[in-house]
Amino acid sequence: MTTLPIFIVLLGLLVTVSNLSNIPWDNEPLGQTMESLSADTSVTFSNPDGVPLPKRGDYEVEVREDDMTVTRASTGETEDLHLVVRMPKGVEGKVPGIVFMHGAGYGLAKDWFIDVGDDFASAGFATIAIDKPVWSTNDATRDYPASADAYEQAAEYLRALPNVDADRIGIYATSESTWISALLLQKDPRIAFQILVSPMVHTPRHSLGFLAAQDFALVGANPGYQSIVRRIFSADTAALGLTNFDIDTDTPRAYAIPTFVAYGSKDVMTAQVEGAERIFERAHAAGNWNVTVRDYPVGNHVLRIGDEEEGDTKLADHFEDDMVDWAVGTTRGLEQTDVKVAGADIYQSIAVPKDLHGHRTLTFYMVVLHVAVVIMLLVAVILWLIALCRRLHGRFSRRHRDDRATRGRLGFLNGFGNVIAVLFLTTIAVLYLFVSGLAQVVMEVVSLIWGAAPSSPDIVYWSWPVIQTVCTVVVWAWARTLARLIEVAQMHGYTRMGVRDFARQARSGELARRMREPIIATTRFGRVLFWVTAGAMLCVLLMFAFWGMFIY
Repeated sequence: MTTLPIFIVLLGLLVTVSNLSNIPWDNEPLGQTMESLSADTSVTFSNPDGVPLPKRGDYEVEVREDDMTVTRASTGETEDLHLVVRMPKGVEGKVPGIVFMHGAGYGLAKDWFIDVGDDFASAGFATIAIDKPVWSTNDATRDYPASADAYEQAAEYLRALPNVDADRIGIYATSESTWISALLLQKDPRIAFQILVSPMVHTPRHSLGFLAAQDFALVGANPGYQSIVRRIFSADTAALGLTNFDIDTDTPRAYAIPTFVAYGSKDVMTAQVEGAERIFERAHAAGNWNVTVRDYPVGNHVLRIGDEEEGDTKLADHFEDDMVDWAVGTTRGLEQTDVKVAGADIYQSIAVPKDLHGHRTLTFYMVVLHVAVVIMLLVAVILWLIALCRRLHGRFSRRHRDDRATRGRLGFLNGFGNVIAVLFLTTIAVLYLFVSGLAQVVMEVVSLIWGAAPSSPDIVYWSWPVIQTVCTVVVWAWARTLARLIEVAQMHGYTRMGVRDFARQARSGELARRMREPIIATTRFGRVLFWVTAGAMLCVLLMFAFWGMFIY
């Protein structure tokens, strides 16, 4: 009769927390499609003068290496970057140029853009690749405006070469760098054209929110794990000092120059339909009608074929020829004669969550709660280790053998010792299962991004209902524990004490004597261990509730 009401109250509290932290989000499949106008991805131009246009492989390539120093304007921090320049041999006159821009992660000039660098250089372009400018930042704190300055400096390096046409410098940007390219075009109006590979057109919050939601669904993650995406991407990161999440890259000049957009049909990271639609819309608003979109069958996010974890992957069929041919014709001012959208039909499974925004109160609650979980769990684990050491020391001590039965005891009364130990171990096991299930989902998503086929759902689906079931049992066990505390308090007469009795016993000192009578444990260490463990378990349950454990 006592346990059931307590259980209902505790469960109601946790369900309320789950509902208050829930972020509504419609990620039902929509199946948006932009139909291709032709399966043939080749790029053609009218050539009234009949002058043969250079193609990939026409020239031998000369490779030069150098170094440059870039400065982070916001802090004055400098970084020395290595650069690799590729030049065509035997070309008369000044040649156009390409600046390569890195995607996510870290990249060195000597390791990246080798194949596409040779492609463009062998068709008569000067190309430059630099080490990715990172300074003292990481993936979360990357300085995009400073990165744009560094790539502008690389463009100026090309312009300074005697055989390069300074007014025909373009950029090749992929994935994350397409946020930086918009800033670069705003800074450097002389950039003449751009090739965008899997461009992230929307803000990082919306683009990455789309990526995570779609990929969690593709790997078969339980809807509970999918709800975690909503909470993460609703964090007010600006309050935590991370401003990139909502950086505005929708600048007027972002698509105001000739643009070649390349997608892969196996790309599971990019919102291709809504991205292409926005590019066309923004380009046309800026008076630019020179936008070409190609979608390559079987190509992944970086237009490669196969599982990149296995290495030695090749670029999608025809992609290299198409982008080079487009750049050659565009830099010569020729009129394009093929269709603007070609290749595979462009498909997008769900909508971009454009209504996502930062929730400051929810963010502070999340941070405080998780800090409390870490601290309380750490303290609880340390106390339990101390208790175990005391127990072992008392059992195996050679001295005072006669009282070794009492050595190391915690003095728990009324069965609270066994209860708290079982609850602690059970909650830790549930926490481990939760972290393991989430880690498995992330690993499956990473494999999917690298080009692997989705595997059949296993722990990524069934671990969630298992955790829910065990959590409910833990809540019931806590209700039983609280009911036992009430029962013991009743046995000691605390629940029958009126206000007058309380005052009388307080004056006489009897209340102080009664309160010194142990209820949970006879030792101070045992009582501290009990309440610290109880606080840690409450924090863990509240954390589970925050992530939606009690509503999905």
